[in-house]
Order: sequence, then structure tokens, then C-alpha cells
Amino acid sequence: MAKATGAQGPHYINPHNLAAPRGYSHGVLFGAGPRIVFLAGQIGWDAAGQIVSDRFDDQFDQALANLLAVVAEAGGVPESIGKLTIFVTDCAEYVAARKTIGERYRRRMNGHYPAMTLVEVKALLEPGARVEIEGLAWL
Repeated sequence: MAKATGAQGPHYINPHNLAAPRGYSHGVLFGAGPRIVFLAGQIGWDAAGQIVSDRFDDQFDQALANLLAVVAEAGGVPESIGKLTIFVTDCAEYVAARKTIGERYRRRMNGHYPAMTLVEVKALLEPGARVEIEGLAWL
């Protein structure tokens, strides 16, 4: 679970069911009472570090599932998320998949809509990744 390095934080959140992070943590939790979790960007890969599909909507769904796994490991629920930033390599691809993405999003997020930003980027670090989602959660 979380590795404590101080009374108020940080506590590193690295769920065992996600690909092992290299040079970063999946989440960093701060605070003793109300706490904030900084959620590292998650892409559409499985626990073995393999991209789950070439389809944009499948990658989006897996990236969101990975992000929610970090939130759950920290003790939160989807409604704990206050801010999401979504990075895509092609806005047109996002728009074309919007209906399917919306259905999967609502199922995973229980109808919760935090503040969001969508940004088109030239590329993501992992070859084949089309979407990356990061965020902030409040516990």
C-alpha cells in the first residue's frame, strides 16, 4: 500500500495490480486530516505494462480504470477526484469515440464529473499510447 516518509506525507501509492512505476509513483498522498492525492498520468496498459488495445476507447477506459485503482488504494472513491487532465494525441479521435467513452466514463465514475481539461499533445512517452489521464483527489 502506501509507503510513509513523514507524519504529514508524502505517502507513495503504487497498487500491485498496476504496472510497476519506474522513476515515479502512481500517486502521492499528503496530509493528516483532509488529504490530497496527486495522481500520476495513467495510460491504457495492463499490469504487465502492455497497451490493452489499438482502439482509442479501450485505451481511455483502461487509463481511467488505472487512475481509479490509485484512488482506491489511497482510500478514495471516484467522487474523491476533483480534477482530471486528459492528454490525447488526436482530438478528432477523441471526438469520434465520445459516445463510447462517455458510456464507459459514466459507468466507472458513477456519474461524477470533476473539473476537467483536455489537451492534444504531439505524442506520449509510451509507444502506441493515445491517451493519458492524470488528476487530483481529495480524501
